[in-house]
Amino acid sequence: METRTRIFSVAISSLFMFSFVWFVKGNLSFNFYAASCPSAELIIRDTVSSSSSTDPSIPGKLLRLVFHDCFVEGCDASLMLQGNNTEQSDPGNRSVGGFSVIDSAKRVLEKFCPGTVSCADIIAIAARDAVEIAGGPRIMIPTGRRDGMVSVASNVRPNIVDTSFSMDQMIQLFATKGLSLLDLVVLSGAHTIGTAHCNSFRDRFQEDLTGKLRLVDKTLDSNYANMLIGQCPAGVQPSIKVNNDPETSLIFDNMYYQNLLRHKGLFQFDSVLINNDSTRILVEDFANDQELFFEKWGPSFLKLTSVGVKSGDMGEIRISCASTNS
Repeated sequence: METRTRIFSVAISSLFMFSFVWFVKGNLSFNFYAASCPSAELIIRDTVSSSSSTDPSIPGKLLRLVFHDCFVEGCDASLMLQGNNTEQSDPGNRSVGGFSVIDSAKRVLEKFCPGTVSCADIIAIAARDAVEIAGGPRIMIPTGRRDGMVSVASNVRPNIVDTSFSMDQMIQLFATKGLSLLDLVVLSGAHTIGTAHCNSFRDRFQEDLTGKLRLVDKTLDSNYANMLIGQCPAGVQPSIKVNNDPETSLIFDNMYYQNLLRHKGLFQFDSVLINNDSTRILVEDFANDQELFFEKWGPSFLKLTSVGVKSGDMGEIRISCASTNS
């Protein structure tokens, strides 16, 4: 175990250095707003902290928001754009939350530093801070992302994870974003917080002739399945949600991996992580060592928030996150 962990540490350290060089080349840098808006990150953090104290579900929402934004068109706040046929109108994004937190932070930033801080950076920083506020690690991320000009609903489905994905489908999608197998397992740990609608895991059950649900996915723990059926019976209202993590739903910890080993992964694509030899080893490592999970979270989150970034002369700095400037 120690040897394997050391090997992973060396690999990630090398990856981090490569990523750092790539960020600089991409015109992203640490403390990007040091001169133009020195209080930017503090303003964003205060907004996330205040919102989270009022609504403890905010960290999970912000973490999901950054995933859905970065996987489609890159990390460019395209998901924030409103209008007909934008990314928000796709069914896969209708349950995404946290938009009001980003908008609140943007309004304050526009008062202190007008036309300076991008919505894309706000999303990335807010998600970073949300993890720490929920008990996870504090990390630094480079900034300088610019906001995209395109948001089309048809781009969503080919670029986001479907809850029924197989291991091969997961690996393939992550690879198209420049994310490795290790990144896949680490970033899946985001499911340690947040909630999901009942219909997002409905395919693991089947309605019988009496109108009751029964478990058809035998990889799921039967007691956990019965709990889910109780919370999400047949005919349940579409708005009903359950916790991704049945144990510590508001805490960013390694319980997600412990739950997987107990066959209590909420989604099908969670459960497949323990059916693959390569990913199961990582799941076991993270389940046994929270510090190791936290150590790997930083580099993987850096890579996630660098997917398809626009910088330099690309894109724009929106005045309002909901619409382009033109």
